[in-house]
Amino acid sequence: MKNKTLPVFLAFLAMGFGDAVGPFVSLAKGEFHLSNTVAFLTAFMGFIMFGIISVPMGVYQAKKGRKFILLLGLSVMLLGILIPNFGLSSFGVLLVTVLFLGAGATILQVAGNPIMRDVSPEGKYSRNLSLGQFVKAIGSLTGPVIPTIAVSIPAITAYYSGASWKVLFPIYSILVIITIIFVATLKVEEKAENEKAPVTLKSCLALLKNGYVAMMVAAIFLYVGSEVCMSSGIPLYLHSKFGVNVEKVGLLGTGLFFTCLMIGRFLGGVILNWMSPKKFLISTVAISILAILGLFTGIAGVVVACVIVTGLAFGNVFPLIFSITVDAMPDKSDELSGLMVTAIVGGAFLPPLMGFIADQTKLEYGFFVPLIAFLYIAWTSIKNLRTSQA
Repeated sequence: MKNKTLPVFLAFLAMGFGDAVGPFVSLAKGEFHLSNTVAFLTAFMGFIMFGIISVPMGVYQAKKGRKFILLLGLSVMLLGILIPNFGLSSFGVLLVTVLFLGAGATILQVAGNPIMRDVSPEGKYSRNLSLGQFVKAIGSLTGPVIPTIAVSIPAITAYYSGASWKVLFPIYSILVIITIIFVATLKVEEKAENEKAPVTLKSCLALLKNGYVAMMVAAIFLYVGSEVCMSSGIPLYLHSKFGVNVEKVGLLGTGLFFTCLMIGRFLGGVILNWMSPKKFLISTVAISILAILGLFTGIAGVVVACVIVTGLAFGNVFPLIFSITVDAMPDKSDELSGLMVTAIVGGAFLPPLMGFIADQTKLEYGFFVPLIAFLYIAWTSIKNLRTSQA
């Protein structure tokens, strides 16, 4: 089992590289002198592919297999991160890079979440998916942390003309190549629950007529949008409110959020050994709402504490929603994977909305976007808990 899970966990690590678009918002804003609204378009380009290709990939995956799609996603991601290695002279080039990075992450999500079920023991899918998301969070953490380390190395800042965050691209390229090699050796028997009903685009979209599925897909949409709002908005908020240098914000801002996200997902994998997914979901969502509210205090100590708590609490929301839904309809795992990964497009739409609100009012008011989104997720978690107790 360990030999089977290692390549999958490496693929989850690569998925995390797609979350670098969050830190890219603040870094691109400073590098190319952009407004909040335009800077948040970086996140839009990174996540728009989730809305375009997820369902088609879910259909294609049913025909070609999850391992094949996993390798395809890694290859697309590699293409994207190779581009800036030959020069990143404009915001347009960055947007193209982010588009391919997002497309690769999209395909990896479509294949990675259900293939984790293939390699998981009975009843351990939620736990392993949380651990997979923990590994993904390590990949996410590289976005803010590597530039923070690189900025202190004169040779790197000199080579990249002071923009140390560009060192991410050669590092990502090497790691993705290694992951491709490991995944190519993966031997897994895919669970084919849906052989009686071939997966089609129509069958995927038809699931949205199911009120429960539509509710959970909307929850994924709003959660991912909220996570990107937090990872993008935190460094800008710390810079605006407390004068923290954006490029050096690393472990204090976005890096702190992603570090806690990673820790939260690891702890989630442990907690799920003795707590039901539905009860855990409602608990972690409630804590998230309280932590977001704390950001509005404007008190430095409280804000930092709330960044920590949001990271810890946010960590398990996505894998819990995903696994609860798939476990409710295991015979539709490929269709659900396509639909729910499509909903990750929320990361494209909520951050620009947050940026627009920040430009029109105050930066901190932008956090009303993830707050309102989590109020909806709280409602879905209550509905799930009541269903299980009925």
